Amino acid sequence: MKKIKWWIWFFVGLISIGLAGCESSSGKGQTEETSKSGEAIQIDNYGRELSTSEKPNNVLTLGPNTTELFIALGLSDHVIGNSLDNHSRGALPKYEEAYEQIPELTYGSATREAVLTSGADFIYGIEWEFGKEALSLEELKDYGITTYVNQATTLDEMYKEIMDIGKIFEVEDRAEDFVADQKDRIATIKEQVQGQDPVDALVYDSGGDGVFTAGGTNFETLLIESAGGRNIFDDITDKQWATVSYEEVVARDPDVILIHDYDAPSVERKIEDIKNHPILSELESVKNENFVSISLESVLPGNRMAYSVETFAEGFYPDLVGE
Repeated sequence: MKKIKWWIWFFVGLISIGLAGCESSSGKGQTEETSKSGEAIQIDNYGRELSTSEKPNNVLTLGPNTTELFIALGLSDHVIGNSLDNHSRGALPKYEEAYEQIPELTYGSATREAVLTSGADFIYGIEWEFGKEALSLEELKDYGITTYVNQATTLDEMYKEIMDIGKIFEVEDRAEDFVADQKDRIATIKEQVQGQDPVDALVYDSGGDGVFTAGGTNFETLLIESAGGRNIFDDITDKQWATVSYEEVVARDPDVILIHDYDAPSVERKIEDIKNHPILSELESVKNENFVSISLESVLPGNRMAYSVETFAEGFYPDLVGE
Protein backbone atom coordinates (compact mmCIF):
# COMPACT_ATOMS: atom_id res chain seq x y z
CA MET A 1 0.00 0.00 0.00
CA LYS A 2 2.83 2.40 0.77
CA LYS A 3 4.30 1.88 -2.73
CA ILE A 4 0.94 2.55 -4.38
CA LYS A 5 0.46 5.80 -2.43
CA TRP A 6 3.97 6.94 -3.33
CA TRP A 7 3.31 6.45 -7.06
CA ILE A 8 -0.03 8.26 -6.82
CA TRP A 9 1.56 11.34 -5.31
CA PHE A 10 4.41 11.16 -7.84
CA PHE A 11 1.95 11.34 -10.78
CA VAL A 12 -0.07 14.10 -9.08
CA GLY A 13 3.10 16.13 -8.83
CA LEU A 14 3.93 15.60 -12.50
CA ILE A 15 0.44 16.70 -13.56
CA SER A 16 0.66 19.84 -11.40
CA ILE A 17 4.00 20.80 -12.91
CA GLY A 18 2.60 20.26 -16.41
CA LEU A 19 -0.43 22.43 -15.74
CA ALA A 20 1.74 25.22 -14.33
CA GLY A 21 3.90 25.08 -17.43
CA CYS A 22 0.86 25.36 -19.70
CA GLU A 23 -0.42 28.38 -17.77
CA SER A 24 2.96 30.06 -18.00
CA SER A 25 3.28 29.42 -21.73
CA SER A 26 -0.23 30.80 -22.40
CA GLY A 27 0.71 34.10 -20.74
CA LYS A 28 -1.80 33.86 -17.86
CA GLY A 29 -0.65 35.49 -14.69
CA GLN A 30 1.93 37.58 -16.53
CA THR A 31 1.83 41.37 -16.23
CA GLU A 32 3.27 41.99 -19.70
CA GLU A 33 2.56 40.65 -23.15
CA THR A 34 5.62 39.99 -25.26
CA SER A 35 5.73 40.17 -29.02
CA LYS A 36 5.26 36.93 -30.93
CA SER A 37 8.89 36.78 -32.00
CA GLY A 38 10.37 38.29 -28.88
CA GLU A 39 12.48 40.45 -31.17
CA ALA A 40 12.46 44.23 -31.21
CA ILE A 41 10.07 45.88 -33.67
CA GLN A 42 11.61 48.87 -35.42
CA ILE A 43 9.22 51.63 -36.54
CA ASP A 44 10.00 54.90 -38.32
CA ASN A 45 7.60 57.50 -36.92
CA TYR A 46 8.24 60.53 -39.15
CA GLY A 47 11.99 60.43 -38.58
CA ARG A 48 11.76 59.22 -34.99
CA GLU A 49 12.90 55.63 -34.56
CA LEU A 50 10.75 53.55 -32.20
CA SER A 51 11.80 50.17 -30.90
CA THR A 52 9.74 47.78 -28.81
CA SER A 53 9.97 44.05 -28.11
CA GLU A 54 6.84 43.89 -25.95
CA LYS A 55 3.26 44.51 -26.97
CA PRO A 56 2.10 47.52 -24.93
CA ASN A 57 -0.62 46.95 -22.34
CA ASN A 58 -1.59 50.40 -21.06
CA VAL A 59 -2.24 52.91 -23.83
CA LEU A 60 -3.18 56.58 -23.83
CA THR A 61 -4.85 57.88 -26.99
CA LEU A 62 -4.49 61.65 -27.14
CA GLY A 63 -7.13 62.86 -29.55
CA PRO A 64 -10.57 61.48 -30.49
CA ASN A 65 -9.24 60.44 -33.90
CA THR A 66 -6.53 58.28 -32.32
CA THR A 67 -8.97 56.79 -29.80
CA GLU A 68 -11.45 55.80 -32.48
CA LEU A 69 -8.72 54.21 -34.60
CA PHE A 70 -7.80 51.92 -31.71
CA ILE A 71 -11.46 50.93 -31.41
CA ALA A 72 -11.68 50.31 -35.16
CA LEU A 73 -8.72 47.93 -34.91
CA GLY A 74 -10.26 46.07 -31.97
CA LEU A 75 -7.72 47.47 -29.49
CA SER A 76 -9.98 49.42 -27.12
CA ASP A 77 -9.22 47.07 -24.20
CA HIS A 78 -5.65 48.36 -24.24
CA VAL A 79 -6.69 52.01 -23.82
CA ILE A 80 -6.62 53.29 -20.24
CA GLY A 81 -7.36 56.94 -21.03
CA ASN A 82 -7.98 59.49 -23.78
CA SER A 83 -7.90 63.26 -24.25
CA LEU A 84 -9.34 66.10 -26.37
CA ASP A 85 -12.99 65.14 -26.12
CA ASN A 86 -13.60 68.88 -26.37
CA HIS A 87 -12.71 68.46 -30.07
CA SER A 88 -15.28 65.71 -30.55
CA ARG A 89 -18.97 65.37 -31.26
CA GLY A 90 -18.89 61.75 -30.21
CA ALA A 91 -17.82 58.52 -31.84
CA LEU A 92 -19.38 57.13 -34.98
CA PRO A 93 -22.42 55.01 -34.05
CA LYS A 94 -20.62 51.69 -34.60
CA TYR A 95 -17.92 52.72 -32.10
CA GLU A 96 -20.03 54.54 -29.48
CA GLU A 97 -20.35 51.69 -26.99
CA ALA A 98 -16.64 50.96 -26.93
CA TYR A 99 -15.74 54.68 -26.78
CA GLU A 100 -17.93 55.22 -23.73
CA GLN A 101 -16.06 52.47 -21.87
CA ILE A 102 -12.71 54.25 -22.20
CA PRO A 103 -11.82 56.47 -19.21
CA GLU A 104 -11.28 60.14 -19.95
CA LEU A 105 -7.76 61.19 -18.96
CA THR A 106 -8.45 64.88 -19.63
CA TYR A 107 -11.34 66.61 -21.40
CA GLY A 108 -8.99 69.00 -23.17
CA SER A 109 -5.29 68.63 -23.87
CA ALA A 110 -3.41 66.07 -21.81
CA THR A 111 -1.42 67.46 -18.91
CA ARG A 112 2.03 66.35 -17.88
CA GLU A 113 0.86 65.21 -14.45
CA ALA A 114 -2.07 63.21 -15.81
CA VAL A 115 0.11 61.41 -18.33
CA LEU A 116 3.03 60.62 -16.03
CA THR A 117 0.79 59.28 -13.26
CA SER A 118 -1.45 57.26 -15.58
CA GLY A 119 0.63 54.08 -15.65
CA ALA A 120 0.79 54.19 -19.45
CA ASP A 121 3.52 52.36 -21.34
CA PHE A 122 2.45 53.60 -24.80
CA ILE A 123 0.93 56.77 -26.24
CA TYR A 124 -0.66 57.32 -29.65
CA GLY A 125 -1.36 61.01 -29.85
CA ILE A 126 -2.05 63.78 -32.32
CA GLU A 127 0.93 65.99 -33.10
CA TRP A 128 -0.17 69.14 -31.30
CA GLU A 129 -0.26 67.32 -27.95
CA PHE A 130 3.53 67.09 -27.97
CA GLY A 131 6.58 69.24 -28.46
CA LYS A 132 5.65 71.60 -25.68
CA GLU A 133 7.14 71.97 -22.23
CA ALA A 134 4.11 70.34 -20.59
CA LEU A 135 4.47 67.09 -22.55
CA SER A 136 7.97 66.56 -23.89
CA LEU A 137 8.70 63.52 -26.05
CA GLU A 138 12.13 63.21 -24.48
CA GLU A 139 10.71 63.18 -20.96
CA LEU A 140 8.14 60.57 -21.91
CA LYS A 141 10.95 58.40 -23.23
CA ASP A 142 12.87 58.86 -19.97
CA TYR A 143 9.79 57.63 -18.09
CA GLY A 144 9.70 54.49 -20.20
CA ILE A 145 6.68 55.52 -22.27
CA THR A 146 6.86 54.70 -25.98
CA THR A 147 5.20 57.41 -28.04
CA TYR A 148 3.84 57.23 -31.59
CA VAL A 149 2.93 60.66 -32.98
CA ASN A 150 -0.09 60.99 -35.28
CA GLN A 151 0.84 63.62 -37.88
CA ALA A 152 -0.08 62.27 -41.31
CA THR A 153 -0.34 64.87 -44.07
CA THR A 154 -1.13 62.40 -46.88
CA LEU A 155 -3.46 59.44 -47.19
CA ASP A 156 -0.50 57.11 -47.69
CA GLU A 157 1.09 58.37 -44.47
CA MET A 158 -2.14 57.66 -42.62
CA TYR A 159 -2.33 54.18 -44.11
CA LYS A 160 1.23 53.61 -42.84
CA GLU A 161 0.26 54.78 -39.36
CA ILE A 162 -2.57 52.25 -39.31
CA MET A 163 -0.24 49.48 -40.44
CA ASP A 164 2.37 50.51 -37.85
CA ILE A 165 -0.19 50.31 -35.04
CA GLY A 166 -1.26 46.93 -36.39
CA LYS A 167 2.33 45.71 -36.31
CA ILE A 168 3.04 46.97 -32.80
CA PHE A 169 -0.14 45.42 -31.39
CA GLU A 170 0.01 42.27 -33.52
CA VAL A 171 -3.23 42.88 -35.42
CA GLU A 172 -1.68 43.31 -38.85
CA ASP A 173 -4.47 41.43 -40.63
CA ARG A 174 -7.09 43.76 -39.14
CA ALA A 175 -5.01 46.78 -40.10
CA GLU A 176 -4.63 45.52 -43.67
CA ASP A 177 -8.37 44.89 -43.97
CA PHE A 178 -9.18 48.31 -42.57
CA VAL A 179 -6.82 50.10 -44.96
CA ALA A 180 -8.21 48.11 -47.91
CA ASP A 181 -11.76 49.13 -46.97
CA GLN A 182 -10.79 52.81 -46.73
CA LYS A 183 -9.09 52.70 -50.14
CA ASP A 184 -12.05 50.96 -51.78
CA ARG A 185 -14.60 53.44 -50.42
CA ILE A 186 -12.54 56.48 -51.43
CA ALA A 187 -11.96 54.99 -54.89
CA THR A 188 -15.72 54.54 -55.28
CA ILE A 189 -16.35 58.23 -54.55
CA LYS A 190 -13.60 59.34 -56.92
CA GLU A 191 -15.17 57.26 -59.66
CA GLN A 192 -18.61 58.76 -58.99
CA VAL A 193 -17.41 62.37 -59.21
CA GLN A 194 -14.96 61.85 -62.05
CA GLY A 195 -15.45 64.38 -64.83
CA GLN A 196 -17.36 66.86 -62.66
CA ASP A 197 -16.21 70.45 -62.26
CA PRO A 198 -14.41 70.81 -58.90
CA VAL A 199 -16.50 72.44 -56.18
CA ASP A 200 -14.74 75.41 -54.57
CA ALA A 201 -14.93 74.97 -50.80
CA LEU A 202 -14.16 77.27 -47.90
CA VAL A 203 -13.19 75.54 -44.66
CA TYR A 204 -14.74 77.57 -41.85
CA ASP A 205 -13.35 76.53 -38.49
CA SER A 206 -14.17 79.77 -36.68
CA GLY A 207 -14.51 83.52 -37.14
CA GLY A 208 -13.10 86.56 -35.35
CA ASP A 209 -10.56 88.90 -36.93
CA GLY A 210 -10.96 86.79 -40.06
CA VAL A 211 -11.80 83.22 -41.00
CA PHE A 212 -9.65 80.55 -39.40
CA THR A 213 -9.28 78.02 -42.20
CA ALA A 214 -7.27 75.07 -43.51
CA GLY A 215 -4.25 75.60 -45.73
CA GLY A 216 -3.02 73.52 -48.63
CA THR A 217 -0.90 71.16 -46.53
CA ASN A 218 -3.76 70.41 -44.16
CA PHE A 219 -5.01 66.81 -44.16
CA GLU A 220 -8.54 68.11 -44.74
CA THR A 221 -7.49 69.51 -48.11
CA LEU A 222 -6.74 65.96 -49.30
CA LEU A 223 -10.16 64.80 -48.17
CA ILE A 224 -11.83 67.68 -50.00
CA GLU A 225 -9.91 66.89 -53.20
CA SER A 226 -10.75 63.18 -52.95
CA ALA A 227 -14.44 64.17 -52.83
CA GLY A 228 -14.21 66.25 -55.99
CA GLY A 229 -13.69 69.62 -54.34
CA ARG A 230 -10.97 72.23 -54.07
CA ASN A 231 -9.92 74.10 -50.96
CA ILE A 232 -9.99 77.74 -52.08
CA PHE A 233 -6.98 78.40 -49.84
CA ASP A 234 -4.90 75.48 -51.06
CA ASP A 235 -2.22 78.00 -52.08
CA ILE A 236 -1.34 78.54 -48.41
CA THR A 237 1.49 76.03 -48.22
CA ASP A 238 3.65 77.28 -45.37
CA LYS A 239 1.21 76.25 -42.61
CA GLN A 240 -1.72 73.92 -42.07
CA TRP A 241 -3.99 76.51 -40.44
CA ALA A 242 -4.28 80.22 -41.16
CA THR A 243 -6.49 83.23 -40.57
CA VAL A 244 -7.60 84.92 -43.79
CA SER A 245 -9.51 88.16 -44.31
CA TYR A 246 -13.23 88.22 -45.00
CA GLU A 247 -12.56 90.28 -48.11
CA GLU A 248 -10.27 87.57 -49.49
CA VAL A 249 -12.91 84.92 -48.86
CA VAL A 250 -15.45 86.94 -50.86
CA ALA A 251 -12.91 87.48 -53.65
CA ARG A 252 -12.41 83.70 -53.97
CA ASP A 253 -16.19 83.12 -53.95
CA PRO A 254 -16.60 79.58 -52.57
CA ASP A 255 -19.43 77.35 -53.83
CA VAL A 256 -19.76 75.59 -50.48
CA ILE A 257 -18.80 76.42 -46.91
CA LEU A 258 -17.53 73.52 -44.79
CA ILE A 259 -18.17 74.20 -41.11
CA HIS A 260 -16.32 72.41 -38.34
CA ASP A 261 -18.47 71.09 -35.53
CA TYR A 262 -16.98 70.81 -32.04
CA ASP A 263 -17.72 71.94 -28.50
CA ALA A 264 -18.42 75.67 -28.94
CA PRO A 265 -19.84 77.64 -30.59
CA SER A 266 -22.37 75.31 -32.16
CA VAL A 267 -22.72 74.81 -35.91
CA GLU A 268 -26.07 76.60 -35.74
CA ARG A 269 -24.43 79.61 -34.11
CA LYS A 270 -21.63 79.64 -36.68
CA ILE A 271 -24.14 79.59 -39.54
CA GLU A 272 -26.06 82.48 -37.99
CA ASP A 273 -22.82 84.44 -37.56
CA ILE A 274 -21.93 83.84 -41.21
CA LYS A 275 -25.40 84.81 -42.49
CA ASN A 276 -25.41 87.99 -40.38
CA HIS A 277 -21.82 89.00 -41.19
CA PRO A 278 -21.69 92.25 -43.21
CA ILE A 279 -19.12 90.81 -45.67
CA LEU A 280 -19.69 87.05 -45.76
CA SER A 281 -23.42 87.53 -46.22
CA GLU A 282 -22.65 88.84 -49.74
CA LEU A 283 -21.59 85.37 -50.89
CA GLU A 284 -24.01 83.46 -53.14
CA SER A 285 -23.14 80.29 -51.23
CA VAL A 286 -24.36 81.98 -48.04
CA LYS A 287 -27.52 83.34 -49.66
CA ASN A 288 -28.24 79.81 -50.99
CA GLU A 289 -27.30 78.27 -47.63
CA ASN A 290 -24.75 75.93 -49.19
CA PHE A 291 -23.36 74.74 -45.87
CA VAL A 292 -21.87 71.35 -45.05
CA SER A 293 -21.07 70.58 -41.43
CA ILE A 294 -18.61 67.96 -40.26
CA SER A 295 -17.22 67.16 -36.84
CA LEU A 296 -13.65 68.31 -36.31
CA GLU A 297 -12.29 64.85 -35.52
CA SER A 298 -13.55 63.69 -38.92
CA VAL A 299 -11.05 65.88 -40.76
CA LEU A 300 -8.07 64.95 -38.59
CA PRO A 301 -5.80 62.14 -39.82
CA GLY A 302 -7.32 58.91 -38.54
CA ASN A 303 -9.89 56.24 -39.22
CA ARG A 304 -12.57 58.47 -40.77
CA MET A 305 -10.93 59.16 -44.12
CA ALA A 306 -13.55 57.37 -46.22
CA TYR A 307 -16.41 58.62 -44.04
CA SER A 308 -15.30 62.23 -44.50
CA VAL A 309 -14.79 61.90 -48.26
CA GLU A 310 -18.28 60.42 -48.53
CA THR A 311 -19.75 63.22 -46.40
CA PHE A 312 -18.07 65.94 -48.47
CA ALA A 313 -19.05 64.33 -51.78
CA GLU A 314 -22.70 64.14 -50.73
CA GLY A 315 -22.55 67.85 -49.88
CA PHE A 316 -20.73 68.80 -53.09
CA TYR A 317 -22.85 66.67 -55.44
CA PRO A 318 -26.16 65.90 -53.70
CA ASP A 319 -27.80 64.77 -56.94
CA LEU A 320 -24.92 62.47 -57.84
CA VAL A 321 -23.62 60.90 -54.64
CA GLY A 322 -25.41 59.13 -51.83
CA GLU A 323 -28.34 57.79 -53.77
